[in-house]
Amino acid sequence: MKKSYEFIVLGLGGIGSAALYWLARRASEEVLGLEQFRLGHDLGASQDHSRIIRLAYDEPNYIALTPHTFIHWQEVEAESGVQLVHRTGSLIFGPDIVSPENHVRAYILAMHQEGIPFALLDSREAMARFPQFRFVEDDLILYSAHDGFVDARKANAVHIALARARGATALENTPVRRVRPLPDGVELDTSEGTFRAKRLVIAAGAWSNQVLQGLGLQLPLTVTEEQVTYFSTPHLRQFAPDRFPVWIYHGEDCFYGFPVYGEVATKAGQDVGGDEVTVETRKMKPNPRPLERLISFLEWRIPDFLGPVLYTKPCLYTLPPDRNFILDTLPDYPHISIVVGAGHAFKFASLLGRILSDLAVDGHTVFPIELFRLNRPAITDPNFQPVFRTPG
Repeated sequence: MKKSYEFIVLGLGGIGSAALYWLARRASEEVLGLEQFRLGHDLGASQDHSRIIRLAYDEPNYIALTPHTFIHWQEVEAESGVQLVHRTGSLIFGPDIVSPENHVRAYILAMHQEGIPFALLDSREAMARFPQFRFVEDDLILYSAHDGFVDARKANAVHIALARARGATALENTPVRRVRPLPDGVELDTSEGTFRAKRLVIAAGAWSNQVLQGLGLQLPLTVTEEQVTYFSTPHLRQFAPDRFPVWIYHGEDCFYGFPVYGEVATKAGQDVGGDEVTVETRKMKPNPRPLERLISFLEWRIPDFLGPVLYTKPCLYTLPPDRNFILDTLPDYPHISIVVGAGHAFKFASLLGRILSDLAVDGHTVFPIELFRLNRPAITDPNFQPVFRTPG
């Protein structure tokens, strides 16, 4: 087996598989991807049938990237012939309160500032268009017609298949035991021997700090175990993708959901509703507390969405203290790049893979990523107070 490459990608989840693909477009057989579990595993943060994709965001730095997410997914769809993005529109709603925590107002301000189209609906208009919901008079309701969801499971598999077709190597069940910097690159000890590369991309999610130990670096990351639940609604036609949008509710808690897709069931979850864990202490079983909160919300707002629980699926969030991505090269090792998705990155996965390939090959990117640098206070200031608010 070849042991020396120009580029190695460590971690082949959503973003890592995308980085493998975009690097393969530029370096073909000089690219190696390493995954500690089987390809397509569901132990991290990247697997499931659907993830929301949207132009709608409440922060201009993200809105500057959102149009490019669709462009990059379209390019992957065109090459593969596999549909990954499904347009349903999105509803973003919550109480119209006077507060700095009014997320929906922040969406309106940021989207207006950046010229992103949207519609504001009052409760009657919204229920006339989407009778599945129970809106109240003081709801602030934003509709974004361009939005929808990405099929995450297919997207990861497509990225890897296309990368292999371009000559890249992807190895599963190959845990990395140690990363060692070299004067002219990096060396990785794995279960399949030692591999060398001139450039390394770390996309290890909840395992990031374990990987960074060999480099003498630890990041202030919090890992939480979250979950989504599929409900076997008897009202399937009401929640088909051509009739029902993806949605996000911003109130005291944040909930989100999807139409019927992937399973004969609707899907919903609570954002940051789970427990702080490590990869060793996670429970890998349903957490009744966020499930009860989710069901109570759905009974109140979208009652026909509910049905018998088909299953509840856990996943891991890896959260920097400000809930923004990490996307940068390491200060002492500019030939090593790292990405941390902060629990809301899948919609950006193909674009982030492209950016990581830019950093690895060129040392820079044309895309605006200043908000995600390692030198920001949330990463460098030990007194920074974590704010795991739901990002727009």
